[in-house]
Amino acid sequence: MKRHNKNPETLVDPVDHLEVTPPKTYAAGLPAVRKAIEYSLSQTTVRRTALTLLAINQPGGIDCPGCAWPDPEHAHKNEYCENGAKHINDEATSARVTREFFATHSVDELDGKSDYWLNQQGRLTEPMVKRPGATHYEPIAWAEAFDLIGRELNGLASPDESMFYVSGRLNNEAAFLLQTFVRAFGTNNLPDCSNMCHESSGSALGETLGIGKGSVQLEDIYDADLVLVVGQNPGTNHPRMLSALEETKGRGGRVVAVNTLPEAGLIRFKNPQKPRGVVGKGTAIADDFLLIRPGGDLALFKMVNKLLLEADDASLAAGGEGVLDRSYIATYATGFEEFAEQARDITWEQALEATGLTREAIEGLVEQVLAAKSVIVCWAMGLTQHKHGVPTIREIVNFLMLRGNIGKPGAGVCPVRGHSNVQGDRTMGIWERMPDTFLDALGKEFGFEPPRHHGFDSVEGVRAMRDGTAKVFVGVAGNFVRAMSDSDVTEAALRNCSLTVQISTKLNRSHTVVGETALILPTLGRSDRDVQESGEQFVTVEDSMSAVHATRGKLPPASPHLLSEVAIIGRIATATLAGREDAPVIDWAAYERDYGLIRDHIAAVVPGFEEFNERIKEPKGFTLPNPVNSGIYRTATGKATFTGNHLEWLETPPGHLILQSLRSHDQWNTIPYAMDDRYRGIHNARRIVMVNPDDIAELGFADGDVVDIVSIWKDGIERRAPRFTLVAYPASRGSAAAYYPETNVLVPLDSVAEISNTPTSKGVLVRFERAAQEG
Repeated sequence: MKRHNKNPETLVDPVDHLEVTPPKTYAAGLPAVRKAIEYSLSQTTVRRTALTLLAINQPGGIDCPGCAWPDPEHAHKNEYCENGAKHINDEATSARVTREFFATHSVDELDGKSDYWLNQQGRLTEPMVKRPGATHYEPIAWAEAFDLIGRELNGLASPDESMFYVSGRLNNEAAFLLQTFVRAFGTNNLPDCSNMCHESSGSALGETLGIGKGSVQLEDIYDADLVLVVGQNPGTNHPRMLSALEETKGRGGRVVAVNTLPEAGLIRFKNPQKPRGVVGKGTAIADDFLLIRPGGDLALFKMVNKLLLEADDASLAAGGEGVLDRSYIATYATGFEEFAEQARDITWEQALEATGLTREAIEGLVEQVLAAKSVIVCWAMGLTQHKHGVPTIREIVNFLMLRGNIGKPGAGVCPVRGHSNVQGDRTMGIWERMPDTFLDALGKEFGFEPPRHHGFDSVEGVRAMRDGTAKVFVGVAGNFVRAMSDSDVTEAALRNCSLTVQISTKLNRSHTVVGETALILPTLGRSDRDVQESGEQFVTVEDSMSAVHATRGKLPPASPHLLSEVAIIGRIATATLAGREDAPVIDWAAYERDYGLIRDHIAAVVPGFEEFNERIKEPKGFTLPNPVNSGIYRTATGKATFTGNHLEWLETPPGHLILQSLRSHDQWNTIPYAMDDRYRGIHNARRIVMVNPDDIAELGFADGDVVDIVSIWKDGIERRAPRFTLVAYPASRGSAAAYYPETNVLVPLDSVAEISNTPTSKGVLVRFERAAQEG
C-alpha cells in the first residue's frame, strides 16, 4: 500500500489521460474502505491515521470537517465515510509548506499549478507576506502582520471598503468573534459560502416558514413513509446520509430520487459496517429514479401540486374527505386560496417540456405521495443554484403543506448542507443581512451600536472589488477565488485590492491570486490540539439538523508557529480597534486565553444557546429548538405561507445544452484529492463533460471528441473553457455536466438566482465548439 510522499514538491502536475469505465451501480462497500485508507496513508503515518479515524465523529473527538450530516444517537466506532476519512487525513498530512518552499516558488509559478498540486504540498507553517512589487512570499512576524492589517483597515475611507469572507469550516466561537469585530469596526460586509450554495434555501424557508433551516431530525428520516431526494448526490457529497436512507428502507419507507444523473449512491448502498454491505448486495436506495432536465424541478412540483388539488376535488365530489390536510391548512397556514387558484395554471405540455419526464412518471410520483402518511423532501445545489431556485423551494413547501407534512414526525424540509459548520456560522451572525433582533442583542452585550445597512454578499463583494469600492479582502478558512463564479472576473477583482489576507491551513489558489500586498496567516486545523493559557480548548459546530456539539483536536499542531482562528481574529481586532475612540472596549486577548468566555457571550446574544457552557458538556451536545415543530411560524403573518410561483425553466435554442457544474467523487469542495471520479467511471482526467449520447450525436460530435465549452449570456461576453473531452453518459436529455472549479469560468457573475443572488452554477446555457489541435 502506498505510503505518504515525504517530498510533495517533486510531484508532477497531473495531465489528463482519460480512461472511461461503466458507471458504478452502488456506493461505498469495501472499495470505499480501501480508497479511504490508501489516501490517508499517502498523506500521513499509520499512527496518525489511526488517531484521527478513531476520534472522528466520536464524543470527545473530532467533528468531521467533510460535511454537515448529523451523527446518529448511537455512533459506530467507525462513524465516518470514505470522503470524511480522506478529508481529515488530508488535513493531518505530514507534508509541510515552509519558508524555503516560498523562496523557491514565485507567486506566478504557483498560480500556474493545479489545485491538486497546491493542496498536496501540505500544511502551512508560518505567516508569510508578499510585499508590493515582490515576486515571492517571504516570512513575516505575527506582530508585524497584525499591525499591517490594522494600519490598512484604519487607512480606508470607510469600513465598507473591506470585506471578510467566511467558509463554513470556521467554528462557532471564531465565527462569533469575527462578526463581533467586523461590526465593531463598522461594516456588515460578511459574505460567506452560503451565498454560493444554500442561500436560496434560507430565502425560501425564511419567507414561508419563518426560519431558514431544515425542520427534521435523523429519526424523522428513519420513520418517513416517503423521502424525496431532489437535486442531491449523497453518495459523494454526504455519504453518511446513505446510512440514514438505508434505515428508512429497513423500516418500510420509500425513497424517490429526482436528479439529472443516475448517481451510484442513489441506486444502491453497500454499508461496509454491515455484513450485507461487505459480502451481500447491500440496500437498494431509490425505489424510483426521475431523470429530470436541469431546472425542471419547479415545473415538477407545480404539476404534482396541481394533481394533488385535482385528486382532492375528485375525492370530495365522490363524497370522500379529500386528500388535503384541511386542519393544518386552516390552523397554521395562510394564502391557500390564492395558491390553489394559481397552481392549476400549469399544463401537461409545459410540465413535460420543462422536466423531460413522462406523464406516467409524474403521476406515479403523485400516487406514492398519496399513499404516504409522512413525507420529507431533501435537496441541495441541484435546486438552489438556478435562477428560479427560490420559487422552486417555495413550491416544495407548498407541496409539503398541502398534506400537513410540516412539523410532524417523519415529515418536513431537509436542505442538506455541505460544509461542516456552514449552518453554525450563519447562526453566529456571519451574514451580511442579520436581523435587527440579533444586532440589538449584540450591541447590548458589547456596548456599541452595530451598523444597520446591509453589507456585501459574495457576488456584490466581487463587483465592489472589481470596481475599486472594496480594497481589503480577508478570507477565513476558504478558497474564495475557486469557489466563486466567473473566475476571470473574480481573479481580476482580487488583484485589484490593496491587501488580501488568507487565514488558512493549506495552500490553495486563493494564495496565488493576490492584491498589492498579500498575507498568508496559517492556523490550527480541526485535527490539531489547541492549548491556550487557561488550558486545552475545544470549539463547537452546528450540523444540518441544528445539533450543536464540541470538537477537540487530537494531533500536535503542524507547526509551533501556528495560531488558532480565535487567536488570529482577536489579535486582528486588537491591532485595528485599540485606541480608537469610536470602538467599544473589548478585551479580545481574554477570549484567546479562554474560549468559554466567547460562549458566555454567545449565550447572551443568540437564542437557543442559553447556558451554553453547561449544556455543551453533554457528550452529544444539544439541539437548537425549531419553532416550526411547535407550530410557531415567525413569518410576517405568524403563519406558514403558501406562495404563488411563476412557472419558469431555462429554454435551450437548437445546438445548446444546459451545463451544471458538480464535484467529482474524489474531491472535497474546490480541492481534488485525485484525478478520478470512480463512481461515474471517469479516471485520470478532470477536463471532461458528460452528455447524453443522443445529444452528442444530435450536435454532430462523437464520444471522445475534444471541445471548447462556450457559455451564452445576455452581456455578449464570450466565456470559454477550452479542451474538454466529451463523455457519453446516461444523463438527462438536454443536459451537460462538468467539474468545478474548472467550469466556474463559464458562470457569469451577474447570472444569479432571484432573491438569493446565488450564482446559477447548475443552469448555464452552453454550446460546444470543436477544439483546435494542440501544437
